[in-house]
Amino acid sequence: MEWWLGYAAIGAAVGFFAGLLGIGGGAIMVPLLVMLLEAQGLPKSQIMHLAVGTGMASILFTSVSSVRAHALRGAVRWDLALALTPGILVGGLLGSNLTVWISTQLFAALFTVVVFFAASNILIDRKPKPTRELPGALGSALVGFGISFVSSLAALGGAFLTVPFALYCNVPMLQAIGTSAIVGFPIALAGSVGFVMAGWGHGDLPPYSIGYVYLPAVFGIAFASVLTAPLGAAAAHRLPTKRLKQVFALLLYTLATKMLFSLW
Repeated sequence: MEWWLGYAAIGAAVGFFAGLLGIGGGAIMVPLLVMLLEAQGLPKSQIMHLAVGTGMASILFTSVSSVRAHALRGAVRWDLALALTPGILVGGLLGSNLTVWISTQLFAALFTVVVFFAASNILIDRKPKPTRELPGALGSALVGFGISFVSSLAALGGAFLTVPFALYCNVPMLQAIGTSAIVGFPIALAGSVGFVMAGWGHGDLPPYSIGYVYLPAVFGIAFASVLTAPLGAAAAHRLPTKRLKQVFALLLYTLATKMLFSLW
C-alpha cells in the first residue's frame, strides 16, 4: 500500500504542474520514481529505463486531463499541435529505442543535462521579435521531431521546448501552455511504444511490466494526476505564474542532481 500511496503522491504533484505550466511532468516524476523503484529493490541496472518508460506512459493520462481543462478555456492552438505531430511521432519512437543501448549511469547523466536545460528555459523570459511567425509544415515537423527526440530521453512532455518555441513565434503565453499540453500526448504515445519495444523480452524486469513500462506505477500516478491537472489549469488562468515557474525550476535542479548522485 505504501508504494501505491507514493505513486499517487507523485501523480498529484505532476498533474497540478501539468495543468499549470503545460508540462508532462517527467522532470519531477522520473527522479521520484527512481527513488521509489530503488527502495522497492528493483534491479538497479533497469531502474532509470523503467522510470523514464513509466513516466512516458503516465503522461498519456496527465496530458488528456490537462488538454481538456485548457481547451474548455479556448487556450489550445490546434493548428500548431497538428503541424508538430508528424515529426513528434518519428522523433519519440527513435529516441526511446536508442535508450536500450545506453547504460543507467550515462542515461542518468543525459537526463540531468536535459532537465537542467528545461529548468533554465523556464527561468529565462525572452521576448521575440513582433514580426516573427510560425514556420511552414516542413519546418514545424522538423521542430516536432527535435522536441520529441530530446523529450523521450527524459520522459518530458515537451513543454520545456514547445512553450519557448511557441513564444518565440509570438503565440500568447496561455495558448503556448495549452498547446504544449496537447503536444505532450503524441510525444508520450510515441515514447511509450518505443520503451515497450526497447524493453520487450528483458528477463530481469519486475512483474507487471510491459517492456520498460511498470504498470502499478502508471496506474497510481495516472489516477491522481487526472484529478489534479484541472486544478493546475484553473490556477494558470487565475494566477501570475512567474514566481511558481522559478520555484519549479529550482525543484527540477534539485531533484535531477539528487537522482544523478544516487545512480552514480
